[in-house]
Amino acid sequence: MNTLIRNIGKSGLILILLLHGGVLALAQSQGYLLKASRVFDGENMHTGWVVLVEGNRIAAVGPEGSMRVPKEAERIELPGHTLLPGLIEGHSHLLLYPYDQMPWNDQVLKESNELRAIRGGVHAEQGLQAGFTTVRDLGTEGAGFADVALKQAIEQGIIPGPRLIVSGRAIVATGSYGPKGFKPDFEVPLGAEAADGDAIIRVVRDQIGKGADFIKVYADYRWGPDGQARPTFLQEELELMVRTAASSGRVVAAHAGTAEGMRRATLAGVKTIEHGDDGTLEVFRLMKEKGVALCPTLAAGDAISRYRGWDGRPETEPQRIKEKKESFRLALESGVTIIAGGDVGVFPHGENARELELMVEYGMAPLAVLRSATAVNAAVFELPELGLLQPGFLADIIAVEGDPLEDIHSLRKVALVMKDGVVVRH
Repeated sequence: MNTLIRNIGKSGLILILLLHGGVLALAQSQGYLLKASRVFDGENMHTGWVVLVEGNRIAAVGPEGSMRVPKEAERIELPGHTLLPGLIEGHSHLLLYPYDQMPWNDQVLKESNELRAIRGGVHAEQGLQAGFTTVRDLGTEGAGFADVALKQAIEQGIIPGPRLIVSGRAIVATGSYGPKGFKPDFEVPLGAEAADGDAIIRVVRDQIGKGADFIKVYADYRWGPDGQARPTFLQEELELMVRTAASSGRVVAAHAGTAEGMRRATLAGVKTIEHGDDGTLEVFRLMKEKGVALCPTLAAGDAISRYRGWDGRPETEPQRIKEKKESFRLALESGVTIIAGGDVGVFPHGENARELELMVEYGMAPLAVLRSATAVNAAVFELPELGLLQPGFLADIIAVEGDPLEDIHSLRKVALVMKDGVVVRH
């Protein structure tokens, strides 16, 4: 048996790897007492509070005088900082990277799945280091089930990364998705998996069998006569997809930007709608009535507009941004549940907080944004042990410099990241 002992950062954490028959043993310190200027517990901001961690769980939260702190607990003091639950990224593509570095078509058609998986592992760690301890991945875009492999590699301690919720290959209607622009008799590898009619049952079950935690469907896409976005699946097809997934205890997330695509997906019973660019007040109210959450992905549209030459100035704001701001305003007015997810991969991994900054810029209250990226995301994604700093919850905790309620950009100034009771950045 070989033993390797290594100190990690400033935390004094000791990692012991016992290599014997593939067994991995992890020894932690005897708990932590985290003390900062503020604590956001997933619901409200508090001053004068501390967080006690024992093992991989939160043992106590509140004024230090209200709890018994073990003598052996390691104290980490962060004056001027804010403690928060580990942030939850609601819409990521770990197998993609910014389109100004490599066009989507080239990533899908020219790069091997092996290369993309290795890069995806780097992306996963970048998200974790940025304070996002849980990531929902919305499709591998042509890389098969590499997201399932990434999840397994992280869970087995092979590579560092956040908790992953993965969808495998997104489902698309035949003829609707790309890459496109090739002669008709050439079979192009798709960025997703096609399914129609009764075949939807087999495809959904097959994806579940290969490790998908939920199903991702493109309820509309740019396949209209002039390339405009149009609904892809019939209402009954979407309903069949939802019923099939539900029989295994899984939900469906729908890419939908058109009002009709959103309406069909909502009535079919999907859990979330991604993007919602052309959402109307009527559709958002329908979503609220049916309990369907919106993931607006503001940062993706912002990034693509900048790739196309926008300099970011309000006076040169493209129509796409103006329309997105208006649809987001209508979503806020409707009261629909809004989850935080930026479509990271379209823009660089590790810059996930860009979405939260834009949510504030587009009119959402900072407190609501913090709740969205923690407690709300955890509730919508059915993660009952995450999203709040409460006794018994898993110890996914971050600290950022400053007060994000005063300046949301503070979320980029990450000073500490703890995942499952282990300090991975300090």
